[in-house]
Amino acid sequence: MFEDVFRRKKLNPEKLEPFGFVNQDSWTYTRDIMDGEFSLTVRIDKNGNIDTDLREIGTGDSYILYKINASGTFVGEVRTAIETVLREIAEICYESAVFKTKQAQMLIDYVYDTYGDELEFLWQKFPDNAIWRRKDNRKWYAAILTVRRSKLGMRSDEIVEIIDLRIQPENMEAVLQNEHYYPGWHMNKKSWYTIVLDEGVPDDEICRRLDESYRLAKK
Repeated sequence: MFEDVFRRKKLNPEKLEPFGFVNQDSWTYTRDIMDGEFSLTVRIDKNGNIDTDLREIGTGDSYILYKINASGTFVGEVRTAIETVLREIAEICYESAVFKTKQAQMLIDYVYDTYGDELEFLWQKFPDNAIWRRKDNRKWYAAILTVRRSKLGMRSDEIVEIIDLRIQPENMEAVLQNEHYYPGWHMNKKSWYTIVLDEGVPDDEICRRLDESYRLAKK
């Protein structure tokens, strides 16, 4: 519903408590909105996922129309009030970052430390997509992209960060037997495969496969 508010932003946990969040099982922040008619609770879990809960102050009943495809002037006003609070949180508690998962940040550091390469953002229409390429022959050896899980064949429209890597075609079938590995998204599926950067694959394994992809780009 409000994904765009936090696009290309990375949470700074140190800013949450000063803003007013309370750390329980998750970070929780509550504010009255709509002239005190509703109480809005914003929760940020340990993985950085954000959820909202809205309740009528007079009755304590949950108000969910803003989360579904309901229309109307009042629902629109509620959504606007919630978005205003979320944008304030995004401005104060978040920092600019195109890729914000821990594994994407780890890979950015690893590639720079190992090969001295930085991500190249080649597509103005797709600012959430970038590539790495070798200095010697300018061939791509990896790409970090954002995509909905459903595009990879999963039953979810959650937007995730992925990495595309090269592989020898004869090894593709074996690689795709592993959980969390998928045919290359927007790449030649004979020689590229995809890993979702959600910590389903260990860091050291991804780095090892990135090194292999770097070597294959030499050929």
